[in-house]
This record gives sequence, C-alpha cells and structure tokens, in this order.
Amino acid sequence: MTPDERAALLTMARRALEEHLLGSVSGGLPEISPSLDQPGAAFVTLRSGGDLRGCVGSLEPTKTLAATIAHCVVSAATSDPRFPPVVPDELGRLTIEISILSALQPLENVVQLIPGTHGVCVNAGEQRGVLLPQVATEQGWDRETFLDFACRKALLAADAWRQGAELHIFTAEVFGEAEPPRATPA
Repeated sequence: MTPDERAALLTMARRALEEHLLGSVSGGLPEISPSLDQPGAAFVTLRSGGDLRGCVGSLEPTKTLAATIAHCVVSAATSDPRFPPVVPDELGRLTIEISILSALQPLENVVQLIPGTHGVCVNAGEQRGVLLPQVATEQGWDRETFLDFACRKALLAADAWRQGAELHIFTAEVFGEAEPPRATPA
C-alpha cells in the first residue's frame, strides 16, 4: 500500500463509521485507486483510549478491499459480541486500525509460525479462531502461547493445535489513525 492508498482507506473507514452512527458525513469520499477496487481480505480494529473496542474482519477476499473495509468497520462497531455497540458519543475517542491480509497458507510445522509476523487461523469442525499478527507482539506472547490463545478464541482446548486442529498462517500490512490526544488533568 502506498501512503496515499493507506490514507484513502482510513478516510473511507472513518466516513463509513460516521455515516452509520450519525446518518451523514461531511465531504466526499477520496478517489479510489484501482488496487483498492480489487478483491481483498482485511480486519478492522477499533480502539478507545488504546483499549480494544471492536475487531471484525474477513479472511477471504470476497469483496473489493474498499468494500471489505467499509463493511468491517461498521461490523466492528456494531457486531463484535465482546462489546456493546459503539454509540455516536464515542466517535471522537475511537481510532481505526486496518490490517490488510495475505492469503491463508497451511501451517505444516509450527516452527514456521513467527509471532509478530504471522497471524493464525485455527479450525476444528465448526470452531474457528483468528488472531492477527500484532496480537502476539502487543501481548508479548511466544509461539505456543499465541497458538494456545487462538485455540481458546475458537472455543477449543488450548492445546487443540497439538491435537490435530487445522492451522493456517497469514501476514498483514497494518496501519491506522493516530491516537487522539488524551486530556491532561487540570
């Protein structure tokens, strides 16, 4: 992604969120480069004061990258079951982070997984858990802990990755808005 493409995606995501929460936005949408109009997989993470406020994404490139991000930002604000829906008063405190995903690759040997570089998708039957690459870095997790938590997120036993759960890895290009300034105590 070029800096202009990153900025366009962040602007589009912010406007999609504002339009959903407020019903209207000011200004037009940025011009879309042809690369953003191609199918793409992505996750959108919302943070408030640095804390997770929602994260939703798509592992498969079923829509254009721009459409995927617009859909995911609204879903992160309204459909992440870990959080109540975002309300309009929160808009000024939220920051948006976008993770553009590579294609999933089967993980043949767990030593191929590099925490902080690879995200992981764990599948077992109907259960699936996904952790983005940056989660391992943010949490200070090693490879085994990262896999354990991915299994737990899939509602599986932590060691399901050792017991035959299907594992895939991916990389992500991650970028986001700057954190809003924090109020200083008077």
